[in-house]
Amino acid sequence: MITRQQQRVVDAALQELDRLTGNDLHTVAAAAMDTEGRIHTGVNVFHFTGGPCAKLTALGQAAGAPLVTMVAVADVGRGAIPPCGRCRQVLLDQHPDCDVILPIDGTLAAVPVRKLLPYSYTVAADALGRIIRFHPRYYEAVLDGTKTATTRFDEPCAAGPAWLLFEFDEGYRRLRASVDSVTPKRFDQITDEDAQREGCETAAELQDLLRTHYPEIRDDAVVEVVRFRLEGEG
Repeated sequence: MITRQQQRVVDAALQELDRLTGNDLHTVAAAAMDTEGRIHTGVNVFHFTGGPCAKLTALGQAAGAPLVTMVAVADVGRGAIPPCGRCRQVLLDQHPDCDVILPIDGTLAAVPVRKLLPYSYTVAADALGRIIRFHPRYYEAVLDGTKTATTRFDEPCAAGPAWLLFEFDEGYRRLRASVDSVTPKRFDQITDEDAQREGCETAAELQDLLRTHYPEIRDDAVVEVVRFRLEGEG
């Protein structure tokens, strides 16, 4: 299943596709949403020398904006389609925290681009800043400084500039931040001090909370404790 905001991206791509009907040079449309909720669209440009895919033209339209979600849809009723290898690599390099909407088992799902390229090299934070997603219930705690860390499982983060992104029903809210450290540790070695940086009182309380986010997590799993500081609102 996809979220309300992700559905907006799919709808924008389909609307762009409607304008391509019957044009053999443009058979795929793409749409991408940035951290401000703006949508950028593009279409493929077919040429025997190798024209750009729709996803790449959407990336060009979104230049300078960190992207959260992207989808491509194809004509003749093909619906959402997976990105080609080149698009996966470009998207991973430029927007490593972007989700790609794909058809999986008959329904649309959002998959992190890094999972579309297993065994890829590590991407460092760049000028656009990495993206760390939060449930909206944490917005006020982060904003008032009660929460200065987040513990992540299978969601790689990196030190450096970052956007903290909160998805509300009406849209995104973002906070500019700097990630000071990313410390790996076993789940069962989380400390009370770690918990208190997240607004909890004890390690056990934080571990119970993390299990609601990551039901598959085990005691010997390696998590990352991400410490950050705010630098302003988006």
